[in-house]
Amino acid sequence: MKNILVLHTGGTISMQADMEGKVTTNHENPMNHVSVPLNGIHVTALDIFNLPSPYMTPEHMLTLYQTIKEKATQYDGVVITHGTDTLEETAYFLDTMELPAIPVVLTGAMRSSNELGSDGVYNYLNALRVASHDKAKDKGVLVVMNDEIHAAKYVTKTHTTNVGTFQTPTHGPLGLVMKQEILYFKNAEPRVRFDLEQISGLVPIIPTYAGMKTELLDILDSQNLDGLIIEAFGAGNLPKEVADKLTDFLEAGIPIALVSRCFNGIAEPVYAYDGGGVDLHQKGIFFVKELNAPKARLKLLIALNVGLQGEQLKEYMEG
Repeated sequence: MKNILVLHTGGTISMQADMEGKVTTNHENPMNHVSVPLNGIHVTALDIFNLPSPYMTPEHMLTLYQTIKEKATQYDGVVITHGTDTLEETAYFLDTMELPAIPVVLTGAMRSSNELGSDGVYNYLNALRVASHDKAKDKGVLVVMNDEIHAAKYVTKTHTTNVGTFQTPTHGPLGLVMKQEILYFKNAEPRVRFDLEQISGLVPIIPTYAGMKTELLDILDSQNLDGLIIEAFGAGNLPKEVADKLTDFLEAGIPIALVSRCFNGIAEPVYAYDGGGVDLHQKGIFFVKELNAPKARLKLLIALNVGLQGEQLKEYMEG
């Protein structure tokens, strides 16, 4: 018998649509009434939050981590039900924490519990199967949706409403949930993990666009910033005016990390013109590999909260 801890946090998987199709939060979580027709699995469920996922913050993520750390010795695995809008960020945050060596699986739904073709119960049961599977250990935090198993580091939401929204660009999923079996054909990369007691700081994300000058950066007060994430063009390039303005933030001691706004591929310093990747990297901007902007923000925020500085910070952000 595998004992699985389920932490419900809210989101579409716990919501219902009204007669007009408007989806709202319930006081009573319908997932608590789901019978688990899976042999050898015993579920203990806690409603830790009841939040639309746009309300999720790093402080909520930290509470999830601390709850898992406190209770995990009593269980063989953990399943977290979560709204899909920020699911990938919570999954990535947890994947950077010093979690116990048991499977931790996040899942959600794209259709509320009373909608036609609701995917919530199906995803939930699959997540329980994965969390109770011995081979799920040591693969990092996992996201299970639509019969696929994804690594928290790489998975992202790619469609506003489609049930197949969660994808892993560049890498592909780690495995598949089959009717009778669970198949893994990849392993997650090793991770640096931290044990945080608190988290705070302001690290905004600035997107780039054609014709951009310094208008967004001019709004920012460097005295209130802890870090900055830039979502750059292509392989990691910016308009010259933006690159010049970022020098002011760097000189003020603000760490800046860069990712590509492209859906696929990895940012790297290639172009040597003013504002090109080579120029930006030489100025001291970190090029973050394989993460999108929201995850890069969490990575920098976590690094700052554990006190990484100088070369240590650079190695961690670019590692």
